Amino acid sequence: MTGTTSDSCCEETPAPPRMWSVDEHLADVLSDVVPLPAIELQLLDAQGCRLAEDVDSEVDLPPFDNSSMDGYAVRTADTAGATGPYPSVLTVVGEIAAGAAELPKVGPGQAARIMTGAPMPPGAEAVAPVEWTDGGTGTGEAADAMTAAPAGGAEEVRVLRPVAEGAHIRRRGSDLSARERVLEAGALLGPTQLGLLAAIGRATVRVRPRPRVVVLSTGSELVQPGEPVGPGQISDSNSFTLTAAAQDAGAIAYRVGGVPDDAAVLRAVLEDQLGRADLIVTSGGVSVGAYDVVKEVFAEYGEMDFRRLRMQPGKPQGFGRIQGTPLLALPGNPVSSYISFELFVRPVIRTMMGAPDVHRPVVGAVCTGELRSPAGRRQYLRGWYADGEVAPVGGEGSHLVGALARANCLIVVPEEETSVAAGRTVDVVLLTG
Repeated sequence: MTGTTSDSCCEETPAPPRMWSVDEHLADVLSDVVPLPAIELQLLDAQGCRLAEDVDSEVDLPPFDNSSMDGYAVRTADTAGATGPYPSVLTVVGEIAAGAAELPKVGPGQAARIMTGAPMPPGAEAVAPVEWTDGGTGTGEAADAMTAAPAGGAEEVRVLRPVAEGAHIRRRGSDLSARERVLEAGALLGPTQLGLLAAIGRATVRVRPRPRVVVLSTGSELVQPGEPVGPGQISDSNSFTLTAAAQDAGAIAYRVGGVPDDAAVLRAVLEDQLGRADLIVTSGGVSVGAYDVVKEVFAEYGEMDFRRLRMQPGKPQGFGRIQGTPLLALPGNPVSSYISFELFVRPVIRTMMGAPDVHRPVVGAVCTGELRSPAGRRQYLRGWYADGEVAPVGGEGSHLVGALARANCLIVVPEEETSVAAGRTVDVVLLTG
């Protein structure tokens, strides 16, 4: 008898879903993100942005020789050998204030009263600080400060010690020279950088703008902090953590309160927020739960890929675009959400900003405690790093926000290791600095 095979026995077992490594997921996410287009901003509007171009000075700083002290502009030969008992007596030919346009000429046996920041007059070779003179009082005793010029008549000043050539003069270009590179593309613009740009005469600057990041958390169990927490409910902490983390990364972050597990509400929130977002970050709704509406709604707006990673915590992740706007969907557990942000969202924000350093620094440290890790998963444990050593903080649970708040780093246990003995050197992701 000829044997037959039923259809059912020919059915192939579906292949298990692909498990992505942390590095594969991060590379895939970053390959789809580019720096935001550069824009020209007024200086104070550019604070916190990254330069989109190199900046060269078009002027010398200082732009002219000027005095670094209140005192008298003099010729050095006229002060040679001066002492208290035998001072050099010089005729004062004028006074020079900061911003002066007309300058007296200092000839032999002459001096000019000069204030800090004022331009050096022709003929003068140095500045005698007022404390090295009698301040024009005629007493021959060292003065404490400049006094008002005498009304009418010639003034004399007694210089009580020799003054070396170039003393107390800020030379033109001694800080910066014209055509010198002062800031490079990618530099973060803070108070001192903005001050430098103003000093070289720049009123505007070309920058990568700070990304606008919309942060929302999903889940019908969420209530706003300060509101009563009923049975089965929890306060929404994720949106606060992630919004603060986005700001810390350099973004302009907008926090959206907890969104319930309702497709219509989530659609309405997305429609409302897309107009002001360069990036959307969500937490919750990326697992295989029966009430996770995030995948359903996101699929209506664009291409989203929900995947599983070989990491703990943070196994479920989502990434794609909603009407062209990048979206990263993070797990809902607080620790998973935050660690996912640090590993994946922060590099996206900093890539958009044009930052040269998109990742947190990683250092080696001696672990003071024993660590356990599941096989095949890259474990990220909370830790405290100091002086080349790291100690585990709290347990492994992805709900332990108390331990997370006490940590300043993440201890990395590779996928191929299930334990780390105390005294071993481990990689540590620094969360500060």
